[in-house]
Amino acid sequence: MTIQQLKYMDIIAKEGSLNKAAEKLYVSQPSLSSAITELEKEIGIVIFNRSGRGATLTNDGMEFIQYARQVVHQYEILHEKYIKDPNTKKKFGISTQHYSFAVKSFVDLVSKHDISKYEFAIRETKTKEVIDDVNTGRSELGIIYMSEFNEKQIKKILKSNSLVFTPLVECKAFVYLWKGHPLAKKKKIKLEELLEYPCLSFEQGVYSSFYFAEELLSTNEYPKLIKANDRATMLNLMIGLNGYTLCSGIICEELNGSDYLTIPFEIGKDVVGGSMNIGYIHRKNAILSDLANMYIEEMKKNLNL
Repeated sequence: MTIQQLKYMDIIAKEGSLNKAAEKLYVSQPSLSSAITELEKEIGIVIFNRSGRGATLTNDGMEFIQYARQVVHQYEILHEKYIKDPNTKKKFGISTQHYSFAVKSFVDLVSKHDISKYEFAIRETKTKEVIDDVNTGRSELGIIYMSEFNEKQIKKILKSNSLVFTPLVECKAFVYLWKGHPLAKKKKIKLEELLEYPCLSFEQGVYSSFYFAEELLSTNEYPKLIKANDRATMLNLMIGLNGYTLCSGIICEELNGSDYLTIPFEIGKDVVGGSMNIGYIHRKNAILSDLANMYIEEMKKNLNL
């Protein structure tokens, strides 16, 4: 088993076609087919189902490719650190729940580098997809939060995928709304004061468990609830419908503008999960790249840590 073979398997899995993978890798299709056959014979499993329609991963192949991508990613980090190749672009990607500070930190990181020499990627997405992206090696870091309510379940999922969580900041609950909202001038807001306004929540797709919700107190009963899948839509709904959401209180005026504000949310002492512990996830025992470490430092700056 060689790094080259693992790279081949990764590209074939991403392209779903030997022909397309061959074009991207600048090798012949028979060479790729031979590489698959040799590796499958060596490790004793079938990695791909091959047909005239393309190449799709088998169940065994899906598990194998996750490990293969981890090895390739770690090899690339070592190569970048110790073998200087001016023709090779360094890659760095993150996946994150919908946090403006995470985007701002990414902007700050990228602005300090020559983009022509790097391949940067940021994916603002659903909670489960953040975890999956880091697990498969698609992203090096993932930004999520835990609370007293979801911590046990999230840590169980992370452990089963050999991922670890490093906390950055703990935040109390705030109500996030626009400055023209009828409650905008209050110093504190109680739940009963919000009931006549729509609660806004990020959609989690097929993984719509309370434990994957990005908002605090996801098990509360909200008479008016609207789902959205991106921050821009969420902000528009705040203005158009006097909507609100419960968040960490960390907002980035530079990116979101000055039309929004946060007000402390008054929570009963017996309420579970009333604070957020925001942090990053990465593969256990993984060597973090220089870019990953730089990004973590940018997050700390934007969180005033």
